[in-house]
Amino acid sequence: MVVRSTRTPRSAPTRVVIAAAAVSLALLVAGCSSGRVDTADGSSATLTINKAFDLKTADPGRMYEPTGQMVDKALYETLLTFEGGDVSQVVDGLASLEQSDDAKTFTLTLNGEHTFSDGTAMTADDVVFSLQRVIGLKGNPSFLLDGVTVTKKDDTTVVLTTENPTPALPAILANPALGILNSKVVKENGGTTDETDTAETFLNTTSAGSGPYVLDTLDLASQVVLTANENYDGDAPGYSRVVIQNVEGATQKINVEGGSADVALDLSGTQAEALGDSVAVTSDPSANVIFLLLNQNPSVSAITSNPDFVKAVKEAVDYDDLVSIAGNGTAQASGVIPSMLLGALPESGALTQDLDAAKADLAKSGYAGESVTLNFPSDISLNGIDFPTIAQRIQSQLKDAGITVELAPAPVATELDAYRNGTETMGLWYWGPDYPDPSDYLVFTPGDVVGLRSGWTDGAAPAISALADAAATGGSDDERQSRFEELQTALNADGPFIPLLQPGNNIAAAKDVSGVVYNAVWTIDIAALTAQ
Repeated sequence: MVVRSTRTPRSAPTRVVIAAAAVSLALLVAGCSSGRVDTADGSSATLTINKAFDLKTADPGRMYEPTGQMVDKALYETLLTFEGGDVSQVVDGLASLEQSDDAKTFTLTLNGEHTFSDGTAMTADDVVFSLQRVIGLKGNPSFLLDGVTVTKKDDTTVVLTTENPTPALPAILANPALGILNSKVVKENGGTTDETDTAETFLNTTSAGSGPYVLDTLDLASQVVLTANENYDGDAPGYSRVVIQNVEGATQKINVEGGSADVALDLSGTQAEALGDSVAVTSDPSANVIFLLLNQNPSVSAITSNPDFVKAVKEAVDYDDLVSIAGNGTAQASGVIPSMLLGALPESGALTQDLDAAKADLAKSGYAGESVTLNFPSDISLNGIDFPTIAQRIQSQLKDAGITVELAPAPVATELDAYRNGTETMGLWYWGPDYPDPSDYLVFTPGDVVGLRSGWTDGAAPAISALADAAATGGSDDERQSRFEELQTALNADGPFIPLLQPGNNIAAAKDVSGVVYNAVWTIDIAALTAQ
């Protein structure tokens, strides 16, 4: 039996309350100057980015929100990283990796000389301090290193060990929350590797990393200003100064069209489609997956716990119609793992509508037209898609198959309790990856976190549990791809979850800005943006 973690992940439905509050406080800066300054060669020295903030801190050991990921990606470097938008393959960052066959020992060797922004050389001591600090602070990102022991082998080598196979660890190490700090500077300013640490205030005023930028100013409610790191070891960033402003989506569209912003990161598909030719739009499916769950606990619902009824709902949903209402960049979710990750199902593995089959399976289930409740958060908008709109469309589609659905919207702060406690009859939710590895999606199996939220207990589907155990053991990328595809095929056939959509992520940029590539972890790599 493979031991798999049953920790409560910091998944997107938990973070959405913070995000919604942040959006409501976003500044309205339409018509403000972007602060662009032309350099002698005619390029733009200042880049202005509009983002709806969910920013809580710039301290990597405490940061785990999308805005913070983007900011800290610019300030700090990680041991491993991703190239461009490809989060399916980890590449060397500050270090090279040697991994044991059992995925329990990870040896990381600094690959050359690396320098912090104050000119200090990086050593293994900085790596050990930084990772142990994340663990010891017990802050938002500490779960990333649950069960990981960090030790120094020599001045350039660090060894990470785990009790159980942890094939996701390389992908986890690419997260900006695990950026490497200048340990000497941080210790001088209150830094420790336990909860007595008081360095956050310092790190919210002065960065202590080796990234392409340094922190100039930080106002959690309004804007962040970055300036180029003169001691950066890599290629100089394309802009010497970056201003990231807290702006809600509708105003972002006005700003990027009017030229007061160079990049807008929070446009809906509809807003992106309405932009003029003066703006370039990059549209991709996001890493978020919107899904339906049908509760398998007969005491919650004798209807949704019937396997023939579950099958009928899967066959009744018009997936193409849902994609069409969601706008630019949206794709059908083939499985619970999004398309850009290792282990994702190909499009050919996605569920399809078949109304005749749905009606036949409905008859097998004994369903007699009873009303079935669909619970969902009424105040969530994900990548510009409102959950009430999706719920209403699903209600209409299931009616065509003969299923009566009663919509039961509630504020997310209220509905989260029912979702987490496994008391929803049918639920409409989404999952955003805690880290870009397929093992993060084992929570959708019997007895694990999201499985239990659908009343799917351990032992409910032994064949699927066996596939999950096999997928959790590690192996080569090809082996893991095959195992997770097999698991998701079984989930689509016999699980209580119905993957619906990967909402589009739309980034608008002035046409003189190049290098805009969506990344599922840090949204964009600011240092990769250049002036044409």
